[in-house]
Amino acid sequence: MIVNEWCMYCGECAGVCPQNLIEVRELSLKINHDECKDCGICIKVCPVQALQGDD
Repeated sequence: MIVNEWCMYCGECAGVCPQNLIEVRELSLKINHDECKDCGICIKVCPVQALQGDD
């Protein structure tokens, strides 16, 4: 899940995604959830905790 009001669109998450499923655009972040393997690497590197796992 993306908390848009927290996201700085810095691209840290996109840079570590092993499947290149995250696209950072101007003021938006797109994750291909259909292909995502839920490895959680993007969640760990987000400096503002804008990415959160589904509990």
